[in-house]
This record gives sequence, C-alpha cells and structure tokens, in this order.
Amino acid sequence: MIVVALFVFVFILFAIGFLYFWGINPGVVTVFLTSEQSFTLPTAIMMICVLLIGLLLGNGVHILSAVASSLGYWRGGRRRKKAEEVSAIYRSGVGRLLSGDLKKARSLLGKALDRDPKRVDSHLALASVAEQDGNRQEAIELLQKARKLDPKGIEILFKLAVIFQDVGRREEAMGVYKELLTNDANNRKAMRALRDLQIDLGSWQDALTLQKRIVKATSSGPRVEDEKRQLLQLRYEVARTALADGEAEQAAEDCRDLIKRAAEFTPARVTLGDAYRQLKRDSDAAQVYQDGYKALKKSVFLARLEDLYIGAEDPAALLSFYRSQMQDDSDDLLLKLYLGRLCLRLEMVDEALQHLIDLEASGIEFSQLHLLLAEAHRRRNKIDQAVVEYQRALGIDSHLSLGFVCEVCGAKQDEWLSRCLECKAWDSLVLPERKQIQDAKPVEGPKAIPHGQRDD
Repeated sequence: MIVVALFVFVFILFAIGFLYFWGINPGVVTVFLTSEQSFTLPTAIMMICVLLIGLLLGNGVHILSAVASSLGYWRGGRRRKKAEEVSAIYRSGVGRLLSGDLKKARSLLGKALDRDPKRVDSHLALASVAEQDGNRQEAIELLQKARKLDPKGIEILFKLAVIFQDVGRREEAMGVYKELLTNDANNRKAMRALRDLQIDLGSWQDALTLQKRIVKATSSGPRVEDEKRQLLQLRYEVARTALADGEAEQAAEDCRDLIKRAAEFTPARVTLGDAYRQLKRDSDAAQVYQDGYKALKKSVFLARLEDLYIGAEDPAALLSFYRSQMQDDSDDLLLKLYLGRLCLRLEMVDEALQHLIDLEASGIEFSQLHLLLAEAHRRRNKIDQAVVEYQRALGIDSHLSLGFVCEVCGAKQDEWLSRCLECKAWDSLVLPERKQIQDAKPVEGPKAIPHGQRDD
C-alpha cells in the first residue's frame, strides 16, 4: 500500500509539473524528418518525449547489461564447477601417484587431462607416472605438450632437461637449460646443471665461462667456497687441455697463476712441471717437482722426478735429492719408500733393504712394500725370506685361504658371514673371482689325468 501511495503521489507531482511547464511554454516545435516530411508538437510534449526516450534507452542498456552479466555468471559457474571437478580428479590421481598405485594414477590423471587438455599440472603429473613406469619417451612427449602450453614454465623445463639427461640426450638437455637461462639469466640451479653437463662432455672452456657467472651470482651462503674451488679446478682443466694441445707456454702461465692463488693445489704444480718438460726446460721442471714435494709431501712429485731423471739417464741427481731430503727430514717415510725402491732399481740392494726394513719396523703394512722386500731378499738369494714376503704381498696364509668379498660394497672378509659387516647386506659374500670363473669357458683339449694315475 505504501508503494502504491508513493507511486500515486509521484504521478500527481509529475502531472502538476507537466501542466505548469506546458502553461508557461505555449509554443510548438517542428521537427523535420526529411525536406518534405515533418511533424509539429507542443514544446512540453516534445520535452517529455525526449525524456521518456532517454529513460527507455538507459533502462534498455541496464537490462541488457544485467542479462549479459547473468549469462556470464552462469557460464563462469559452469567453468568453476568443471574446474573443481577436474581438480578433484587431479588430486586423487596425484594421491595415487604418491602412494605408488601407478595404474590408478594414470587412469585418473588421464581423465583429468581429457576433461581439461590445457591443464599444465596434469601433464606434469602424468609425465611423472610415465617416468616412474619406465616409459621416459612418453614422459618427454607429455612434457613437450606442457611446454607448448607454458613455454617459460621452470618446473616443466627442469623436469624435461633431467629426463633428457637420464636417457643420454645430453645435447637436448643442454638446449633446455640454455632456454631456462634465457628466461632467467641468474638461475643458479640451471647454471650448475648446464656446467655439469659441459664438464661431462669435456667442454672445459664453456664450463669455466659459466662457472664465473655462478661465482658472481653466489655472493653469499654455504656454497661460496665450493664454487670458488670449482672455478679453480675448471681453470686447471683449461690449462691442462692447452698443454695437451701443444700450447705449453699458455699452460705454464695459467698454472703459475693458479699456484699463486692456491699453493696447495697439487695438479697445478704437476702440470706446470709437465709444461716445462714439454718446453725442454728440464731443470725448471725438476725444480717445480722438488718444490712441490717439499711443500705438499705428495708421491706424484717423486714419481715425476724419477721419470725425469731416469729418462735423462741421471739417477745420481735423483739419488742426491732423496738423500739430501732424508737429511732434512729423517722421519719422512714416504721418501724412505721411494729411496728404497730407487736403490733396488740401481742394484744398491743393501741400502734398499735398510730403508725397506725401517719402513716395515714402523708398522707400515701394504702389498707393494712386501713385494719390494721380497725382491730385495731374492736378489740377495735369501729365498725363504723372499717367499714369506711374497706370501704377505699376495695375502696368502698357510691354509691358502681365498677369502670372500661383498658383491654390494666390495668389503673383504677372511671368513664367510651371512651378512656383510660393512653395508649390512644379507647373503652377499662370495669368492672374489666368482664372476670371472663363472663366465669363463673350459678349454677344450685332451682330458687331464687325475692325480695319482698314469697311462698303462
């Protein structure tokens, strides 16, 4: 009732206003539709008509907008409902995937993908199913489809690159990592993965260039020192490659710089000496090897010195260096070992025995030492002692025990055990040469005569 009364009141006000407006505007308005057609209306009527037309147009636009909005909301509701259904199927599929039910996961995720072929996460999850199922080619195809839907998707590109690596398609993996870096130039994970691939391929200069970027991007954190160490190692590999390519001067220059930066880095010292030898600067090479041993006490320097001096038929110089070093450090057992071996090679058997027996008395126990002692005793015609040392070198006891080895971790045991003491694997101890014996084929020939029998 109130609404009706209000409407009547408004109508009365409108009528009064209309009559008042008409009363003070008695004129007429002529409107020409064409040059020959026209119509004439009172001014008040014309104004009311214009007002009504405006109201009709405004309300029409409003109604159309409301209809369009309602239609869009209806369609959006259907899309949301479909998306919710697809999401529910997808979540169920992922749950099955995580529980290890690959068959059911494949069915559910395939259904989700059929309902929404543009859903990237369904492609990714189904690719994981294919990968776990051992079908990497199918995984690659699914990831390629996802890549078309989302060309810059980091997860897609990383997963694709890893599978390419797993199947040995390293060049394609490198291409994907490069694409990742095009989209995200400072992605350290991609840079490291690409660097490792370049290292595997022996592309040392490319790996070094990339490592410089990695070091620059890794300004803080626990990996800083590791990345700097990797940079040093890659610089060394570039220098070593230069030496292999005959660029000895460049290799020597790079190694000298490396030694300045990291004096404890053995490969740089060794390669510097090798570069000098290639340049026919044997005295410089010998000095590098000698300094390297004095600083780092690594056997590789003694081995290089032996190769240099014996090759130059100058063992006296090597012997002199060994003896002078022994005077400086009589407790250097590594040098004593090499000195004993050198004396043995030079038929200085008594001195060799003295050094080798000193080593054995120090509690050192390894097969090469026993072999050297056995050879020294043999050359002194002490056959019994030589045999004992040979047995020690070969690990042979009085029962001629062959021992056992773990097939899983390689640990050695004197007695058979049901479980390896090192890796805890069950039923893994076998004869060390078992596979070699199993794979060998008996030699065909005359049948051997059993022990104790003879031909009649």
